[in-house]
Amino acid sequence: MSTRHRPFSPDPSQDPDTIAHGAMQRWFYQVDPHNADLARAREGRAKQLAAPLPEVSGEPVERTPEQWNAALAGLAEGGRFDMWGVARMDPSWVYDGHDVPQHTIVMLGFGHDYAQIATAPEATAGAEVVRQYGRAAAAAKAVCGWLRGQGWDAEPLTGPMTSKVTMIPPAIACGFGELGKHGSLINPEFGSSFRLSAVLTDAPLLPTPPRTFEVDSFCANCRVCENACPPEAISPRKQIVRGVEKWYVDFDRCLPFFNQTHGCAICIAACPWSRPGVGLNLAAKLARRTRGHDGSVGMGSSQAAGTDCAGS
Repeated sequence: MSTRHRPFSPDPSQDPDTIAHGAMQRWFYQVDPHNADLARAREGRAKQLAAPLPEVSGEPVERTPEQWNAALAGLAEGGRFDMWGVARMDPSWVYDGHDVPQHTIVMLGFGHDYAQIATAPEATAGAEVVRQYGRAAAAAKAVCGWLRGQGWDAEPLTGPMTSKVTMIPPAIACGFGELGKHGSLINPEFGSSFRLSAVLTDAPLLPTPPRTFEVDSFCANCRVCENACPPEAISPRKQIVRGVEKWYVDFDRCLPFFNQTHGCAICIAACPWSRPGVGLNLAAKLARRTRGHDGSVGMGSSQAAGTDCAGS
């Protein structure tokens, strides 16, 4: 995987120096991928996006924050979503030109079929990504419908084009994982192999705390995603991004390859944490190493976010 698609030279017609990001995004969704599986996945997601939302009905139901979280956890039963978490809205998460009056954001996570995502950047992986975004849209709308049916207004953010809110910061805040070198989240349960959607609301849910797993130090000593990236878009070192030192992905390099292959996910599939059964063992090993160094426990709260492995 590390060299199969190298060297890579972008198609001049998709040069990010001459095509605005928005135009490139529109091209990506309009071009015919000539792949039936991907086309079906896109059609399925489009149906979910077009599904209507119910109006807010009745007086707001009163529950304690803990009871609201327990009720939300109940919605996860049956596989509607694989992770959930709650964070208080931070204005810094809102894109310029948008307003978010709600005070709470509910994050939802959707794990990939690893056998499918591991074929990246082939169309089978792209179809799997779109399928999970279809699940993400359906679940965000279902949670919104549930909240509205109990008298609380709610707004879905269905991903990947979230329009108002950048999703990774609230996902980190609510316990979904840490930022990896490849620019995506990493957690022990799913590695990086999952997608996000969200719900904005004022329903009084209880925030779930962040979790840490020593991912940052692991990424500093790992080059798997760097070496796997065809356009070499993943920086080996952190950079200052909008005043904060963090892992950096050069999207001017990433996007042309992403568009030419109708989606990527190579870095997500290549990440050691994403391999089934590996993440939990890695987290435990890193936690033992941390305890050995300073006597402290190296893991964050196991009840941080709602997953099958942590807190539901």
